[in-house]
Amino acid sequence: MNLYVLVASFLASSVEFVEALSIVLAAVAFGFRPALRGVLYAVLTLAVLVLVLGEGILRFVPMSVLQGIVGVLLLLFGLKWIRKAILRFAGLKALHNEEQAYARQVQKMESSGQGAFEAQATAFNGVLLEGLEVVVIILTMGSGAHAFGSAILGSAIGLVAVLALGFALRSPLSRVPENTLKFVVGIMLTSFGTFWAGKALGVRWPLSEATLLVLIAGYLAVAAWYVKMLKAGVARHEVG
Repeated sequence: MNLYVLVASFLASSVEFVEALSIVLAAVAFGFRPALRGVLYAVLTLAVLVLVLGEGILRFVPMSVLQGIVGVLLLLFGLKWIRKAILRFAGLKALHNEEQAYARQVQKMESSGQGAFEAQATAFNGVLLEGLEVVVIILTMGSGAHAFGSAILGSAIGLVAVLALGFALRSPLSRVPENTLKFVVGIMLTSFGTFWAGKALGVRWPLSEATLLVLIAGYLAVAAWYVKMLKAGVARHEVG
């Protein structure tokens, strides 16, 4: 069991599932069972993708090459999330609002007069589209550390937790600090990407996997500095 991979997969997957939940709950308003079937079919589809692609990656791609590819992918993925989070916390980009996303989806379904079949299709599409990013996370995290079990378990825990809370509350998880989670996940994915890309290039990290903690702290400090500098720039612009 790789705890680093499990936690990172759990957090990253939870963020994606929170976004999918708004679409699913909108579908639930037009039929609980059809929406639940749509979620189940989407999860099964994603599970097949993970099993098929995961087995193929490990069988045909050398580990050194795999770690390099995974490192670059995670760097790109993580830096994109960090950039968006920095802009949001600096006040230069609107914060994501799950209640608004839920309201838009309900309005869309009401205006089109959709029924049970459409509710199932909407839930399926929502989970599948957001879940594809989860598949990428599982494949990259699991293959890079050779810990598919930990990556799958982390994502599964995230899915169960988000679905349980969502269906229990029957409302978007607007109180979940999603933007903060994206910030944290972006830091973690970028740190993993740096670690594995370095290993692929022959870098010998002095603290082995514990180096990840140092990388996380470093990226967090740099991101916080950027937020502070951008906020100061916005304040000067408003005063001027």
